Amino acid sequence: MDKRIVALDVGDRRIGIAVSDPLGLTAQPVETYTRVGYGPDTRRIAEIASQYETDQILCGLPLNMDGTQGFQVEKVREFAAKLEEAGLQVTFYDERMTTVLAEQALLEADMRRDHRKKKVDMVAAVMILQSYLDAQRADLTQGEEPEEETEDDALVMEDENGEQIRFRLAATIDYAGETYVLLSCLESAGDFERDESLIMLATQDDAGEPCYQSLEDDELIAAVYDAYLRQSEED
Repeated sequence: MDKRIVALDVGDRRIGIAVSDPLGLTAQPVETYTRVGYGPDTRRIAEIASQYETDQILCGLPLNMDGTQGFQVEKVREFAAKLEEAGLQVTFYDERMTTVLAEQALLEADMRRDHRKKKVDMVAAVMILQSYLDAQRADLTQGEEPEEETEDDALVMEDENGEQIRFRLAATIDYAGETYVLLSCLESAGDFERDESLIMLATQDDAGEPCYQSLEDDELIAAVYDAYLRQSEED
């Protein structure tokens, strides 16, 4: 994926905002923005898009349960038109049930009602974006014959003894201007136990291809993990 995507759950009072990671694999929460008016609202979204160096906006479309478009859809389209006038590229995605599912997720986390109101739109935006990213990957791989099939799209790395160990990408984390990844071990091998986590720096090799770099600083690892916990909005 060339650019990150900023996803919006547009409501009358608030806009939930999420963003994709640099690899286009996961959705991350950004904020819940309280609406002021078309002008300030558009400028705030444009600021966030600029912060993540993208012009790609994904707007959740609140269709009726039967798939028809109601008055709320028109409101979202009107706001999307303002974003396009500001030079942003807008795509729409069906958001039916995402707000309900987000509310349920926050209820399961035993979050107080006043806190849920502040976060439900942002969580809904995360769900919209993650669903979109998953659907895009499914479309790309549908009908293709994979060169080599690996469980859960495993990332294979070698330890210092040359033993290959398989990991899955569990999350990406933005911290102090860098992007890190949280990897989860798929099997017990070498010095790693199954489900053991590893934090690495996401960077590029000399050819410009994505790669991961080990971290030796325990304080940095702890700080990045704390950032992951905050990013995950755990109570």
